[in-house]
Amino acid sequence: MTEREYDNTLSEETAGTQQFLQPDFSGTDELVGVIDKIVYENADTGFFVGRLIVDDALPITFVGNLAAVSAGETVRLHGHWVENAKFGKQFKISSYEILQPTSREGIERYLGSGLIDGIGPVYAKRIVERFGLESLTVIADTPQRLKEVPGIGKKRAAQIEKAWRKQSAGRAVMLFLQSYNIPQGLAIRIFKHYGEKAAAQLRNNPYALSTELTGVGFLTADKIAQQMGISQESPFRIEAGFLYVLKEQSERGNVFFPMDQLRENTAALLQLPVDMLIDPFAHMLEKKSIIADEEACYLPILHGAEQGCATRLKFLVKSPLEHVPIHTEKALQWVEERLRISLAKEQRKAIEEAVQSKVMVITGGPGTGKTTIIRSILEILKAKGLSCLLVAPTGRAAKRMEQTTGQEARTIHRLLEFSPLTRNFIRNERNPIEADLLVVDEASMLDIHLAHALFNAIPPGCRLILVGDSDQLPSVGPGSVLLDIITSAAVPVVKLRTIFRQKEESSIISNAHRINEGLIPEFNQHDFFMIERTNPLEAVQTIVDIVARRLPSSFNLHPLRDIQIMTPMRRGAAGVDAINAALRQALNSPQDSEDSSSFLVGDKVMQNHNNYDLDVYNGDVGIITQLDKEAGELEVCFEDERRVLYTLDQASQLVSAYCTTVHKSQGSEYPAVVLCLLPQHYMMLQRNVLYTAVTRGKQKVIIVGSSKAVSLAVNNNTITQRCSLLSERLQNKL
Repeated sequence: MTEREYDNTLSEETAGTQQFLQPDFSGTDELVGVIDKIVYENADTGFFVGRLIVDDALPITFVGNLAAVSAGETVRLHGHWVENAKFGKQFKISSYEILQPTSREGIERYLGSGLIDGIGPVYAKRIVERFGLESLTVIADTPQRLKEVPGIGKKRAAQIEKAWRKQSAGRAVMLFLQSYNIPQGLAIRIFKHYGEKAAAQLRNNPYALSTELTGVGFLTADKIAQQMGISQESPFRIEAGFLYVLKEQSERGNVFFPMDQLRENTAALLQLPVDMLIDPFAHMLEKKSIIADEEACYLPILHGAEQGCATRLKFLVKSPLEHVPIHTEKALQWVEERLRISLAKEQRKAIEEAVQSKVMVITGGPGTGKTTIIRSILEILKAKGLSCLLVAPTGRAAKRMEQTTGQEARTIHRLLEFSPLTRNFIRNERNPIEADLLVVDEASMLDIHLAHALFNAIPPGCRLILVGDSDQLPSVGPGSVLLDIITSAAVPVVKLRTIFRQKEESSIISNAHRINEGLIPEFNQHDFFMIERTNPLEAVQTIVDIVARRLPSSFNLHPLRDIQIMTPMRRGAAGVDAINAALRQALNSPQDSEDSSSFLVGDKVMQNHNNYDLDVYNGDVGIITQLDKEAGELEVCFEDERRVLYTLDQASQLVSAYCTTVHKSQGSEYPAVVLCLLPQHYMMLQRNVLYTAVTRGKQKVIIVGSSKAVSLAVNNNTITQRCSLLSERLQNKL
């Protein structure tokens, strides 16, 4: 059901009666009645809009999350009254109980509602006439007696018995989950995932929730397990703890974690002595739920990705290159004339290497001519009849690549074509992409998972060129693929150092290179500004003023589309969360909203996880264009103009994006970048963080903060090494 259909349904249901003739129960937080009708149900979230008849009065509208309930059932609802702008007064549920009807009329209405397969109004009347108040007991305990009712034979009696048991099982599961104080929304998700087996699953191993149910982590599962009386020394708990630590490390960018540190961190998490973890750990190694490569411990999926990535890349390097006669000197002269350019020595070397190599890397900072090189390579190889594909890790990066090269570019995910049916990419080793050359831009953003999938889908005869800036921050996901490939020396690498866009054109580019060389940037009043602020609250207020007023009025920049605010850290008075809250208040005030923390139409949001079902990916940014809180749905318009409808569960993958971390800005360029940089961000005051932030700006870069913080960042070239063995695998050291 769409938002409009839902609105129309509710409008028809309430027309002429709801706001004027309904009895006044506003003084109570508990209602007991019969569900007259389910107006709307979201199957994914368990969100209901229904009608409740209390004391034979006109129906009352209730909204909330329920499961295993149907029209005709008697329920006790706990909650509070809310005033809906469209539909008037409604009862919002916090918890509920399903009650058995106690009168003959109630039982007949209950059975005749269509709730139970095999029983309609006619048979409901006959059953009650035969068994009276014992009707429900007969169906539950002695269903064979139903054959005493005229018209009910063996087949219909069996149908009724099966339907009754299924409904009773669902009800029992929900009662079981609620008895352990599991939040209603989570209880419904557990019930929908496991069905009738939910209670048995939780009794056996509640920690399975943390690996089998998206969005449920170890800490939530551990809390449920403690309420159920599961021992802290349970092998299930210990194994879940190990997996949680490895998953946490992967979210920090590590492909593996050293064995000793894994044991120590898990022991600290579980508050158990390390010795107690030895046997469960050995058992996990034996059943391969953890893979140990000497002292490196992997989640199986990461071990497979790293090993597969190295194997496939070595295979591509060794695969023979189809001979294409190219006289490089003539080709270079031809492309210079065609594109009306003059290639520098460094650029000529890169192009020569590219037309002769099977796999190669081109790396360099902004303004070093990477785009010119790519355009030249494409022109030369296309003139020889070779087919070329251009890809990038994000939609924004692909769009920029398309604009600079004048040729179609797409995201890697769309190139690989995800299949919702198999939950895998369609393009793979058995069904490779069709191209003679694949160019991957912003390759520093490749994590080990995406690189593995991409390399697997490249046919043996295809050339591969990886283009990126190895001085930028590594990928958001685990691994440092581009840097590992470069350091392995397994493929040719061309490093570009000459800046072709001069200082008078862009001090942003010259300052980016100054930062990379360990020099303090030179600020001006044209395109590279420094606004001194030492107090975090004052810095945030200044940022709000810059984004909401000064940049739009002085330079005609749109606050949401053209300006991106960044800061190194999420937490703190000048972190992502605090700046997002302040900007949202200024740009899309939630004053009229009941819940200022919930999303509003007009909010700028970012997808925080890959969601292949919705075809949206980590880092995609958009604006909320429609919102239906009651139906638990919202629509986001992303930067490529795609409109995506989210359910309540799926919307939990969205975060505010007025301000993002520098890390999350990778692969993007904006007309204006506003960077908050303070000494309080000391943990992330690193040269590559500042460099990455500055290189996101095209026209304006404004740093709001302290010169001390800038100096600390420039002088801190310590790069946190990620735990990865891809380089060693490419060198055949393992």
